[in-house]
Amino acid sequence: MAEVPDELIELERSAEQERARLAGLAGDDYDAQLRRWREAAESVQAAITAHAETVEASRYEVEQAVKKAVRHTNEDPAAE
Repeated sequence: MAEVPDELIELERSAEQERARLAGLAGDDYDAQLRRWREAAESVQAAITAHAETVEASRYEVEQAVKKAVRHTNEDPAAE
């Protein structure tokens, strides 16, 4: 897999931050945050699919490369 574009890394980080914000929420606050996370996750998935098609790569390989790049930055999305 070639280098992962910064745009995909940023989108994945944003989705992970939205997921992390679910912690401790309940009721309407949880539901609203869950929608934000789902929207962010859908954006990441769409961007990964588009990139994979552009570079003629496996969508799965692109997704795994993005997740690996984000996880290896040693950032905790809950800390932001």
